[in-house]
Amino acid sequence: MSATMQSLDSHAARLKATDLRALFNTDPQRFRRFSMNLDDLHVDFSREKIDAAAFAALTGLARDRGVEAARDAMVSGAHWNLTEDRAVGHMALRGGAEAPDGSDVAGNLDRMLTFAEDVRSGRYAAEAGPFTDVVNIGIGGSDLGPAMVAWALEPDRDGPRLHFVSNVDGADLADTVRDLDPARTLVIVASKTFTTLETMMNARSARAWLQSAVGDDAGRHMAAVSSNLAGAAAFGIAGSRVFSFRDWVGGRYSVWSSIGLPVAIGIGAGDFRAFLAGGASMDQHFRAAPLEKNLPVVLAMIGVWRRNAMGWPTVALIPYDQRLERFPAHVQQLDMESNGKRTTRHGNPATAATGPVIWGEPGTNAQHSFFQLLHQGTDIIPVDFIAAAQSRDGNSAHHTALLANCLAQAQALAFGRTEAEVRARMTEQGAEAEEINRLAPHRAFPGDRPSTTIIHRALTPFALGRLIALFEHKVFVQGVIWDINSFDQWGVELGKELAAGLVPALEGETVPGLDSATAGLLAVLKELSE
Repeated sequence: MSATMQSLDSHAARLKATDLRALFNTDPQRFRRFSMNLDDLHVDFSREKIDAAAFAALTGLARDRGVEAARDAMVSGAHWNLTEDRAVGHMALRGGAEAPDGSDVAGNLDRMLTFAEDVRSGRYAAEAGPFTDVVNIGIGGSDLGPAMVAWALEPDRDGPRLHFVSNVDGADLADTVRDLDPARTLVIVASKTFTTLETMMNARSARAWLQSAVGDDAGRHMAAVSSNLAGAAAFGIAGSRVFSFRDWVGGRYSVWSSIGLPVAIGIGAGDFRAFLAGGASMDQHFRAAPLEKNLPVVLAMIGVWRRNAMGWPTVALIPYDQRLERFPAHVQQLDMESNGKRTTRHGNPATAATGPVIWGEPGTNAQHSFFQLLHQGTDIIPVDFIAAAQSRDGNSAHHTALLANCLAQAQALAFGRTEAEVRARMTEQGAEAEEINRLAPHRAFPGDRPSTTIIHRALTPFALGRLIALFEHKVFVQGVIWDINSFDQWGVELGKELAAGLVPALEGETVPGLDSATAGLLAVLKELSE
């Protein structure tokens, strides 16, 4: 651990001895000092347990770890993904940087969007007429990203209905297509290699479902997002309906690429380009703003402060926006698959805790489930709140109630309610002394629980693109500070390999060398399946 990282410990010890009430009471300008804007996007981190000295130390750490140089190297096309010897170029997909290999990003985008518009207009249609539904089959980034964006931008959808299938559990596909008309459904198979086990199993089943209705015309009802043109052709999908993306695009960063095809079919080329423009606007800010005024860097430093200085291993991500219901899941993959590493970029053991556990659900639902633990549990769990100032549904009463709850939860977490305050309040309400003594300890809130609040004007395509890019760059900066490679995911490979080896055992073959627990469970499954 570097001296700069160790210096955070003294600031943490000092700030652990105070509380957020005291920090606000001693600094009337605290909100102004610890909040930042980028156009209508506002980030308030005044309720984090930091002060000016701690923030300066965090900025020093970011400089010490070479965040600026790493950012510039990534943008310039350096093979920042060392273990796979690849550049990291997802910013190029939205115009925020040049393509690492000089490929025709604009031309590929135009081709994909032209097909999307052809589907939307009915120029490309089924024999029975224009497609009414689109089923996207993928997994990981080929599912989470577009599914999250499609749901978030549902108010902008004026094209076919969008559906997403990812789980190899047959129930996922069966439940999705149960009420769809195969004669009016387009299926998109999203797999870069066209060999992903779960995706291809679902794709074969979907093709059989189409064939049951349209016979040999099933291929016309399918498109693919893949770099394996031969594999797609062998599957019956013509090259004119296959859209590729480059190996410098990681799965969890791929929604900006042809993986976004179902979104483009739903919302149209114009809104999809606005979505890309939002991401590019954050790219420009990330590349130009000084570290202490750079929103992704600041959020990353807050995350390092939470994880390393304060020792909090988990973060709750709570959007007060029902249409961001899948955003926590997207960020889970983005953050945990990127920074869940125990080995540094050059193969040494990490000397500091890395990626936190990210989890969450939309408010206000979350208030009636796990917020009890956030407020009065024994662990401190930082929270990131997200809210929009304007509703896109025109119901001001609902939106006012939503925003009031968001602000109230952040306030309650930070400042709580002391037992003395509870006793005074119960006395004012006429409670008897015996009841006050019995209930006051249960009704007290310790407070002093940190949060950051992110507010923007409205959840438009531009705003969503900007928000996703904000979290992408935050994850990158944290990876640089922790000296890990945020762009590989070897941790998912072992389970895949072992699963492939267990399929024969589940089909009744003898597989030697199994551990006793796996062998025992196979026997139980065999017995229960008979």
